[in-house]
Amino acid sequence: MTGPAGAAAVVVAGDLLGAVPVGLLVGRLVGGVDLRDYGSGRTGATNAMRTLGTGWGAAVLLLDLLKGLVAVLLARLAFDGAEAESVVAAAALAAVIGHNWSVFIRFTGGRGVATTGGGLLALSPLSVAILLPAMLLVVWRWRYVSAASLVGAAGAVLVTGLLALIGSGSWPAVGYALAAGAIVIGSHADNIARLRAGTERRVGEKEVLRSDVDR
Repeated sequence: MTGPAGAAAVVVAGDLLGAVPVGLLVGRLVGGVDLRDYGSGRTGATNAMRTLGTGWGAAVLLLDLLKGLVAVLLARLAFDGAEAESVVAAAALAAVIGHNWSVFIRFTGGRGVATTGGGLLALSPLSVAILLPAMLLVVWRWRYVSAASLVGAAGAVLVTGLLALIGSGSWPAVGYALAAGAIVIGSHADNIARLRAGTERRVGEKEVLRSDVDR
């Protein structure tokens, strides 16, 4: 597959793959709940973990990560034009966009952290190896998943850029990290406000119905 039409097909496929609302499906199957009615109202792994429990939250995390990873692998298999790596990075970004604004659930979704990580794992595995310990350290030390996500999103741009400069990474991966990182950070605007106010939820705190939160 080559050319503009092939590139567009690959990107659309990435968006549709990312749009599969894994967290929502898992919530309904195992708990009969709609994650959008709980806590942050997001369908990602953090809300799933707090609402459904650690095990099912971990399953959602893995499946959301796989969406980004598979989007890259399928794009590499399908597209072989001269600009292949740029198209592959665009497909990975489309998966993140699809995850956050899923066409299947009225353009709602998660915050894109796991799906971004999956795409980055396929585009620049060394970046993930460098960033993951830093993110885990933040969770261990301060127990804020949101803070770790922000560190990962911002750090991905720096790490992929440095790797590209020394010839151990690609510039399309840098572009992906920049765009996906901006989406992740933007989707955490409410978390950033709570972190600044000292009211952000920590690891281990259960989610409640959104109507209870809004009272």
